[in-house]
Amino acid sequence: MRNKTVLAVDLGAESGRVMAVKFDGNHLQLEELHRFPNTTVTLNGTLYWDFLRLWRDIQTGIEKGKALNPASIGVDTWGVDFGLLDSQGSLIGNPVHYRDGRTINMMETAFTKLPKADIFAQTGVQFMPINTLYQLLSLVESGSPNCKSPALF
Repeated sequence: MRNKTVLAVDLGAESGRVMAVKFDGNHLQLEELHRFPNTTVTLNGTLYWDFLRLWRDIQTGIEKGKALNPASIGVDTWGVDFGLLDSQGSLIGNPVHYRDGRTINMMETAFTKLPKADIFAQTGVQFMPINTLYQLLSLVESGSPNCKSPALF
């Protein structure tokens, strides 16, 4: 097997990094290409990810890895947050941070719409107010123009 290199982008709750993972057929070798803080931004009382800075840092790391001629790029992120895209695939707004207060009382609101057992049967995840389900419900409940689908609940 010939040598292969892939790039791995890891976005954690407090920091991110772009790594080169080299495989010689027997061993993996890791090389950190770029590490950066993952900080938040508060605007009008809402806590956001600093998405544009994160995107720039990811691009910086990928640029550093291009000379290694990577076979692919993989991305791993914190799993509860999201960005909404329009029909052309463009980001509608800056992604809100899971620690923002918009999900306060959303679990209780959800349980008035669907039994707790049904929610667990469909999602299989532990009940935490930061879960994507309750973030989406907060958009519906707030009347957000970015969330027009009544099919969520």
